[in-house]
Amino acid sequence: MYIAITRQQLGDNFRGSARDFVNYLGKENEGKEPEQQEGYFNQEENNIDAERVIAEIDANTAKLKKREPKFYSLVVSPSQRELQHIGNDPEKLRQYTRQVMQAYAASFYRDREVTVRDILYFAKLERERTYSEKDREVKENQAHASKILELQHRVRAIQEGREQGEIAKLREQIHTLEREAPHQLNGKRIVPGMAKEGHQSHIHIIVSRMDRTNTHSLSPGSKFRTSETTLHGQTVKQGFDRDKFYRAAEKTFDKQFKYKRNFVETYHARNLLDKDPKRFFSALLGLPTNERQAAKQLLFKAGIKVPTIPTNKAQLAYKAMMQLKKGIGKALESGSIGI
Repeated sequence: MYIAITRQQLGDNFRGSARDFVNYLGKENEGKEPEQQEGYFNQEENNIDAERVIAEIDANTAKLKKREPKFYSLVVSPSQRELQHIGNDPEKLRQYTRQVMQAYAASFYRDREVTVRDILYFAKLERERTYSEKDREVKENQAHASKILELQHRVRAIQEGREQGEIAKLREQIHTLEREAPHQLNGKRIVPGMAKEGHQSHIHIIVSRMDRTNTHSLSPGSKFRTSETTLHGQTVKQGFDRDKFYRAAEKTFDKQFKYKRNFVETYHARNLLDKDPKRFFSALLGLPTNERQAAKQLLFKAGIKVPTIPTNKAQLAYKAMMQLKKGIGKALESGSIGI
């Protein structure tokens, strides 16, 4: 399970409205009949219109300064293994999202309990994901892509009379490079923007920074998990515990759908990999044989060379360990492993 929290983008043309983001989320509805389009949902309702989302988020910004983010976006992105486990069922994903937002509310540290009833949010299911520059397949195709681009520039230069050469030969070289690129999909070189195959369902959530009463700020971007500060002579609690939130979201999925999560899929494993790689690999080696084999298969599918994983603690040499950490880190960034 991959969950990301991002604040509203504050670029030079920042207008404060949620409209640009909502328009972006409407891309999968383009060209579809109204009955085939995916609407928004919240804790109580389905099929909410995009204009209502914009209106309610934009109206819920009391006390916020002009250059402060008015909302945050969350992406809840199950791995293909998790999606397969639930049959890629959209209704199960909606049910799960509502549980995730309960965990989100409970992760705020405030003077009073924060519940999901305090949160103004709207969520939308998307069924497609596309390749980006971060994906392993795109990175490993880059050498071919660069040569293809260079040859295309030469073809254009010849066509415009700036160079001399045989266009037919250059085009044949381009065709050969396209065919020989290491990662292909349906006979074509994988490039950024190409739709990924298999189950790719995920959830986008837009959540107001202010609570439903438009009175209290609820920012998940706080740098504190739990903190107390003095405001107008009174002690005020503040903070958002992301670790608590991520762990709760993972635990909720496993309990709700009876999912048996492998060690390398866990948020705990990701933390170990980031903070203490030696403990990560020691824990990996300490797994029961069947779980360790399953872990290796998951890593292999993510593009990590399984034979290089140390087979015993004596092989946990620093250099080899850090190379493996780098490989697993890249897989995590591209969403190849759902942790």
